[in-house]
Amino acid sequence: MSERLTHLDSDGRARMVDVGDKAVTARTATATGRLETLPHVIALVRADDLPKADVLATARIAGIAGAKKTSELIPLCHQIPLSSVKIDFTFERAAILVTATATTTGQTGVEMEALTAVAIAALTLHDMVKAVDPGAVTTGIQLVSKTGGKHGHWTRASRNETTDTTAGDAAAPVGLRQGTAAVVVASTGGAAGTRPDTTGPTIGAWLTGNGYAVDAVTVVADADIAAELARVVATRPAVVITTGGTGLSPTDATPEATRPLLDRELPGVAEAIRARGMKVTPTAALSRGLAGTANGTVVVNLPGSPGGVADGLAVLDGLLEHLVAQIIGGGPHA
Repeated sequence: MSERLTHLDSDGRARMVDVGDKAVTARTATATGRLETLPHVIALVRADDLPKADVLATARIAGIAGAKKTSELIPLCHQIPLSSVKIDFTFERAAILVTATATTTGQTGVEMEALTAVAIAALTLHDMVKAVDPGAVTTGIQLVSKTGGKHGHWTRASRNETTDTTAGDAAAPVGLRQGTAAVVVASTGGAAGTRPDTTGPTIGAWLTGNGYAVDAVTVVADADIAAELARVVATRPAVVITTGGTGLSPTDATPEATRPLLDRELPGVAEAIRARGMKVTPTAALSRGLAGTANGTVVVNLPGSPGGVADGLAVLDGLLEHLVAQIIGGGPHA
């Protein structure tokens, strides 16, 4: 083992780690888990038609409460001041994916808080559906990313667990939700409601027109883009397109939020988007947008202007289909 387990003293006895000398940094962790059940139960949950009502709201509140009590449930965890706990649910044909993102500013990480939030939320879902499906299974609880502290940014993709090697070269990345997409808008004004968002709906409509089921178009302040993008990528859609935050203003942070999530960059795609924009305006060269894959999910940063989005979508038209097909093993290789 390359690193000593810090929760053990020199005699091998459990101890609480002293974090007093650690730096105070902003820390974020995202975890996921799944409740596997029957398709008709998923339909009942979506319609809010189970005997126990308000299923998702109850599970969300339970998960948040669980995160707050992590130090009480897990003996060696520190009590930490949570800045936020965000829990989301994504429906699949026969499962509900639970995603939790916990944030704090402190001297120790929030991985266990995110994992506990997922576990408690998933178990609450289990409790809510057990009357109609006693065979439901809660599974796959795992940390997918974390930021802050000595080790900086970590993602599950960095462990090279991106494909199912037992299925041969044509296997898609495990857990990738083919045919799905999400849009994230980085706009402080849009998130505050002081500026209308026009680019997000444009991208969402384009994706729908190209055959993707769009999970959501979310609008967040520039300061929140890292946590939101990590959360969305953790839900494993086939495609995530961002808009905004690619310039040089002090608050623009989308490339910084994107790069740690990528296991493979696609510089040619980003350069093609910039080149198309430069045909109209030279300032397009200042865009720092990235493109790449994160555990099988295609992630593309587009500028925040309507013209920049139009240019980016024009580049992706046809190219995106080819790229996604390569990832799932069904397309010709470049």
